[in-house]
Amino acid sequence: MQDAKEEVRARLAIEDVVGEYVELKRAGRNFKGLSPFSGEKTPSFFVSPEKNIWHDFSSNKGGDIFSFVMDVEGMDFRGALEHLARKANVDLSLYQNDKARDIAAKKKRLREANELAARYFQHSMLRNQHAIDYVFKKRAVSRETAEAFRLGYAPESGNALVQFLTKKGFSKKELQEAGLTNRFGGDLFKGRMMVPLMDGSGDVIGFTGRIMRDDPNAPKYLNTPQTLLYDKSWHVFGLSQAKEAIRTHDYCVVVEGNLDVVSSWQAGVKHVVASAGTAMTLHHLKTLGRLTGNVRLAFDGDKAGVAATERSIPIAEEAGVSLTIIGLPDGAKDPDELIQQSVAAWQAAIDNTMPVVDWILAQYQARHDVTTAAGKRAFTTAALTVTNALKDPVEQEHYLQKIAEISHTTLGALRSKMASDKQREEKTYKKVAPQQQSDTAAQQQYAHHDSVLALGLTEPALHDLFRETDAVLFEGDARRAVASYLQTQHPRVQDVPDELQNYAEYVKILLLKADARYAGWTDTDRFHEAARLLRRIKDEHKKQQKKQLTDQLRQAETDGDDEKVRALMQAIQTLNKEIHS
Repeated sequence: MQDAKEEVRARLAIEDVVGEYVELKRAGRNFKGLSPFSGEKTPSFFVSPEKNIWHDFSSNKGGDIFSFVMDVEGMDFRGALEHLARKANVDLSLYQNDKARDIAAKKKRLREANELAARYFQHSMLRNQHAIDYVFKKRAVSRETAEAFRLGYAPESGNALVQFLTKKGFSKKELQEAGLTNRFGGDLFKGRMMVPLMDGSGDVIGFTGRIMRDDPNAPKYLNTPQTLLYDKSWHVFGLSQAKEAIRTHDYCVVVEGNLDVVSSWQAGVKHVVASAGTAMTLHHLKTLGRLTGNVRLAFDGDKAGVAATERSIPIAEEAGVSLTIIGLPDGAKDPDELIQQSVAAWQAAIDNTMPVVDWILAQYQARHDVTTAAGKRAFTTAALTVTNALKDPVEQEHYLQKIAEISHTTLGALRSKMASDKQREEKTYKKVAPQQQSDTAAQQQYAHHDSVLALGLTEPALHDLFRETDAVLFEGDARRAVASYLQTQHPRVQDVPDELQNYAEYVKILLLKADARYAGWTDTDRFHEAARLLRRIKDEHKKQQKKQLTDQLRQAETDGDDEKVRALMQAIQTLNKEIHS
């Protein structure tokens, strides 16, 4: 259970767990409050987020989140673990079998590989004058900053990293699964300044490589692909370096580029993170929401930036955080460039934020001539879409009035347009022909087959589960073809493989299903779901076998074939033991 315990601990902030029982207030790097175990009047109960420890001076008790729950709830350790696992959405059953141990062991190896790679890149930078000049002179990075973010250099030629890690005992398969090699098995990163991607605890889980030479045919940035450790929809760059500053300032700045974070940290503005080169997701905002309820976005004001910001509004409301926008002054295309010009100007931009909806309305107003009928129509259509995403009716009314002022339109006209839009959304559709219940039932009967195959195509870590699953257990040629493919292949499928071209449509449906249903799931949740579905499929097959044997048993009893009866009864008993209750 040690792996389960650490997974729960990693997902829960101790101040959040304790904060459900004790009113905590910031006290420097810690939190303090009145002891829940005594009737004290002066706060002597302390919580350290940095150390993940609490201590109550009045009773001399202390420990981690598990001991705290054991004390305040009167539970034993198992009860506290189960209680906190539910809160952290950790499935403890995954940590009770060999497969889970295999996954945990594999993750440990991948962490070790990434850690050694980070050290290798650091040493490579110090041995290469071109890299030293680029990092410390051209990029103006200080040695303190380089150490804090563990910046390094990937050599230009050869496969030096692969050779280094192979000598350390890592297999080519492990290096591929760690995201360190290309499709030919050589070094993925070459001739690049390396920026390690770290989780909230500071462990290296991947890399961003910034090219150091002019090459129009090579991407400026190259990132680790999705692995067991790294998922860009979950990862917040710079969180381990910024979390204490975020707690202290009670707000977080989110920028687009990883190097913007590095520059800001070096300039002394340390409560800055990046969204790992992707749009903000619910996972990003929930992670930040554990530290602060105030998030300030420094995104581009182009169409893509406005669209990304607009999409973040309903996500922020679901995550329970307040969004504001940082506008950069003219002459600075990104925070890094502004910081090079003036650190004070960067701090001033951070301080002078605008509520997210006001900022979006200003962007729309700048793009549409609201003195014309066409401009008013375009502006109000876009503006009302944003306003409709707001949940609070008072806030929505506030922005309706603002939209009316900008477009010189009455509130009545705007409400009429909103009502008209809703009517269009509620339009009637042609009736669908009645479905045959038998057809519907047949589709639903094997829906779990499709679900687990969808998981298999998009999650390489499930390879061992499928390798031990006979394709004959699946219903239909298409399902069996995919299952056979998964027995021997384990890449993350993004398009239809050559081996499955005869079933291209079915494979595309599976990929869509995986994206729609499982994209936001954790590695642990996906593994658990696949294991559960495969167990169900195997049980169903065994129950079918049992039914066939039972029919044969009845016939053997009718025929008086005692020897066959005994053999069939033994076979049925064996199946009963194998079938999960």
